[in-house]
Amino acid sequence: MARVHRTASRDAGGQLRAVATRSAAGSASAAGELGAGRAETDATALLAAEDIDVVHICTPNATHADLALHALHAGKHVVCEKPLATTVADARALADLAASRGLVAAVPFVYRYHPMVREARARVARGDIGDLLTLDCSYLQDWMLLPTDDDWRVRSESGGASRAFADIGSHLCDLIEFVVGERIRALSARTRRVFAERAGRAVDTEDIVAILVETGSGALGTLLISQMAAGRKNALTLELHGSTQTLRFEQERPEELWIGTRGESRLLLRDPAAAAPDSARLQRVPAGHAMGYQDAFNGFVSDVYAAIGGAHPDGLPTFDDGYRSVLLTDAVLDSAAHDGRWTEVAA
Repeated sequence: MARVHRTASRDAGGQLRAVATRSAAGSASAAGELGAGRAETDATALLAAEDIDVVHICTPNATHADLALHALHAGKHVVCEKPLATTVADARALADLAASRGLVAAVPFVYRYHPMVREARARVARGDIGDLLTLDCSYLQDWMLLPTDDDWRVRSESGGASRAFADIGSHLCDLIEFVVGERIRALSARTRRVFAERAGRAVDTEDIVAILVETGSGALGTLLISQMAAGRKNALTLELHGSTQTLRFEQERPEELWIGTRGESRLLLRDPAAAAPDSARLQRVPAGHAMGYQDAFNGFVSDVYAAIGGAHPDGLPTFDDGYRSVLLTDAVLDSAAHDGRWTEVAA
């Protein structure tokens, strides 16, 4: 992720002044690979540096809250990978601290920055789909399909109590609430851990999550999140059924938005000349020239840096959104721990 952040930062006019990892040797290696100006011996030295304005935190989940806290106390603007924290209390404290200090603090829910996501959001907001009735959404990957697949995320001491939901389900729920303009009010969740061990080590986080949701307006939806769906690499799908129209966005086909009505269905292709203004502003290349994930990340970081300069870009995901994601994660785990009981999500 540090490479993705580095590329987006440079695209937005940033200079990578310094890198720090858990060791001096690791910092030197990372600085060389990323083209940083220097390698700091540890995070404390980086946060104290006077020539650094914004800190990007791309470390294991359990370290996020402490690093973000120290960065904010040091007066730095912060971009922190999700989850913002592994507890609701820590996430709320970070959001409040960023606000009280007047610092820009953002979480890269970057799927918001696909132009066709913004197009879908604009169409929902102007009433094209009518009343929202149901949702059919999923986020499927296959990188944990085999018992030999292992990663620091699978163990709670480094990744937090949730893996599949906190890692990718958080993106899906953020996208749902962003596009439909209303929140998930209540949910019923079931989780599954397929392998008790991976690569000979115990696992205590979930591989799969199935969720029923109800939004504030009463729309009902199904969400499937899995990191064990063979052949699916990054299949985030958002399908919204309204009283007059359906919209479907697939992250693996980011140039398209499927629109269905009772009488016809059609495929809308990305085109800045015909797009809603919020979609058009993110379209850096003409129609027919494919845009993708790195472009979305570039748009996100560009908005972060614009906000640091005093702008107020629409749709920038902040620490408040990071807190919201941790709240949803907590509700999912609570529901699953009680056999899928309906659980209210705090406002």
